[in-house]
Amino acid sequence: MKTYLVVNPKSGNGDTGRRWAEIQARLVRSLGEVSYGFTEGPMHASQLARRALHQGFDTIVAVGGDGTINETVNGFFEGGKAINPNAALGVLPRGTGGDFRRTFGWDLELEHTVERLRRDATEPFDVGLLEYTAHDGTRAQRYFANITSFGVSGQIDREVNTSSKALGGRVSFMFGSVKALVGWKDKRVRLKLDGGAPEEVSCTTIAVANGKFFGGGMMVAPGAATSDGVFDVTIWSGYKLSDFALKQNSIYSGDHVKWKGTRCLKAKVVEAECDDEVLIDCDGEQPGKLPLKISVLPGVVRLKV
Repeated sequence: MKTYLVVNPKSGNGDTGRRWAEIQARLVRSLGEVSYGFTEGPMHASQLARRALHQGFDTIVAVGGDGTINETVNGFFEGGKAINPNAALGVLPRGTGGDFRRTFGWDLELEHTVERLRRDATEPFDVGLLEYTAHDGTRAQRYFANITSFGVSGQIDREVNTSSKALGGRVSFMFGSVKALVGWKDKRVRLKLDGGAPEEVSCTTIAVANGKFFGGGMMVAPGAATSDGVFDVTIWSGYKLSDFALKQNSIYSGDHVKWKGTRCLKAKVVEAECDDEVLIDCDGEQPGKLPLKISVLPGVVRLKV
């Protein structure tokens, strides 16, 4: 397959850029000649992926973290449709958070990644379509690969993405969580699933999950699968800083689903609105706020596994 690499040289706190000659040489030895482009700013990965697909590349590999994967997936679409429904998404994980790769049990070893990229095996992969309110008040849309959530998670994104990630994804998220959760009060969100009647819920965070993990390793949706054509919706209500501090093992292991403050639902379409400002987390990015509508696009991309 004709392969193009979308490379974020700043991923892994710049280690990807520093080691690129070594990484590229290893890929060429296993995959043959490959083409690549370095990202230069926000959403540039989408432009690189989209251009490569129009040029006839049929495997696009995101080299970076969760944000790079998100942007690369966005590049698979144009005008609301997949550019090439038979094209495959590959992932070479290089980020600090690594929530996407955790769902599949992928590690950071280059040799393991190269072996996976060499194989022809692919599987259908669901993508989420997020329609939301941008910070300037206009309506916008974005595709996502892993999880879109809203509530304190969006506030945490704002804190994390304006600080250094030198200590890694989990530690960065913990510091951001502390800053965001101090003084946090749940929002009253009107939530509607699959076109049903709206329900007002107390929202610490509501996660609409394609994958299992967010926030640097929290297993927010233990039952999620990326090819089942449905989202796992996890509602956290009444969570405080003390819960994240004292019960974090349950959050990272997925045992939080047994807590009184957790509800787990399934839906293909999720809509939410609130009278207060509620920020969104989309694959670790913070693009805007409620109101929003999220729809699943079943099997619209092939994923190299």
